[in-house]
Amino acid sequence: MGSRSPEEFSVLVLASDLGMDARPFLDAQAQMEEQDENWHDCSQYLSDEDFSDLDLLQFIRIQGSDKSGNRILRIVGKYLPAPVVSGERLKKYVFHKIVSELPEGPFCIVYMHSTVQKEDNSPGLTILRWIYEELPSDFKDRLQTVYFVHPGLRSRLLFATLGRFFLSGGLYWKIKYVSRLQYLWEDVKKGEVEIPEFVQSHDDVLEHRPLTDYGIEPDPLHLTEMPSTAYSFGRYEERWTSRECMS
Repeated sequence: MGSRSPEEFSVLVLASDLGMDARPFLDAQAQMEEQDENWHDCSQYLSDEDFSDLDLLQFIRIQGSDKSGNRILRIVGKYLPAPVVSGERLKKYVFHKIVSELPEGPFCIVYMHSTVQKEDNSPGLTILRWIYEELPSDFKDRLQTVYFVHPGLRSRLLFATLGRFFLSGGLYWKIKYVSRLQYLWEDVKKGEVEIPEFVQSHDDVLEHRPLTDYGIEPDPLHLTEMPSTAYSFGRYEERWTSRECMS
């Protein structure tokens, strides 16, 4: 038997005899195409599960476009019964809505946080982060802006202190706080998105009591609306004083 050079021997060892994965030796462009094909296959996010009960809640709806031409995904936090909807089912439902109703093109989210209570409506920052991170990369790129309507003091502090740790930079810098509906109309034309009546009422309260934005209720008992009694007490005091002088 003739001797073989080391180079020939090494080539024979790299064959399938050792069960080695040959993908690292493939062309880099071929690897990228393979990853893109698997990652952007949106059919895997379509579910046969019945979401008719969640559709009735209407907490996620596709409505109109903003002034930049981005389709609007409207989310009303108060309409979501977070305690009875699991994070897994919520994720599937969000994927289902995006894939079936926003298959292509840029989009934005108008999230209305008005009167949301943590124990009743809020799914939690961890679940929101989990849902976003599970989205395909092209979905993340298509999401342009998140309009956070009526964030409140607690939400502002939470995102300011922990947002950068829990949310990826791609999402963190897309959030735009909207303290009043009038500021939303700077980016979204009136009539493009439906505003629930309770959201408008909450906005009116904030407009007349701006300190509520900072967690301060200046007059919770509405005492300033009661007529002042200082003058009446003064009149009675003067009357008793005059009687003592006469006696």
